[in-house]
Amino acid sequence: MVRDSLDGDTAVITGASAGIGRATAHALAREGANVVLAARREDRLDEVATTVREEYGTAAQVVPTDVTDEDAVAALIEATVEEFGGLDLLVNNAGLARGSEVEEMSTDQYRTMMAVNCDGMFFATKAALPHLREGSGTIVYLGSFAGKFPRPFNPVYAATKFWTRGFAKSVSAQVGGDDVAVTVINPSEVRTEFGSEYGESFAERFDEGEVSEPEEIAAAIVFAAERSPSMASEIDLYRRDKFELFGTM
Repeated sequence: MVRDSLDGDTAVITGASAGIGRATAHALAREGANVVLAARREDRLDEVATTVREEYGTAAQVVPTDVTDEDAVAALIEATVEEFGGLDLLVNNAGLARGSEVEEMSTDQYRTMMAVNCDGMFFATKAALPHLREGSGTIVYLGSFAGKFPRPFNPVYAATKFWTRGFAKSVSAQVGGDDVAVTVINPSEVRTEFGSEYGESFAERFDEGEVSEPEEIAAAIVFAAERSPSMASEIDLYRRDKFELFGTM
């Protein structure tokens, strides 16, 4: 079954300052949802919020947040509930990649990746769940192709996405009986700033039409948010030649 509208719903989006997060803010606001934008770069969040308000006439609140700071994440959820009276959707999108080769990766790079990609999702889920239970809400986790299939580069990043998928599935088992939906979305390459840590972002590496656009992932998030009383447990969005080039089944 599909909900008629997300009008009046409230969504928290982490990593909302660019890429998939920014596209998701637009996609949800277009459907009538109020959006709360969380990331570290306040100037970028302000730009996204201003555009969303002007284009869709919905509320867009900026809450600068470091997802590795548990208190800051708790304050993000508290500010959302205080402003809008509840929470309907948590989009756990914040993530990054640092380093690549295990032997060359610094301990700081390892710990930063684990803190953002794993701890951040745990903190946000923990803080949001009581409110999502009250409103029969939805949690969306941004996983990755890298979290489903072995690959020869950046094993630590891949491991964080395996963690994301396992955590999301287990959370779903724990809270499904409380009428909370959980969806994992696994993109392959998306034309965003991701990858710039290695010197060339996916937006620079791929031409339009070669891989997914952020708007495609955002559309999948809207799709997940619209399911009720059913849920989309997992959505894979891969380039059509992904298994031919990289996949190991």
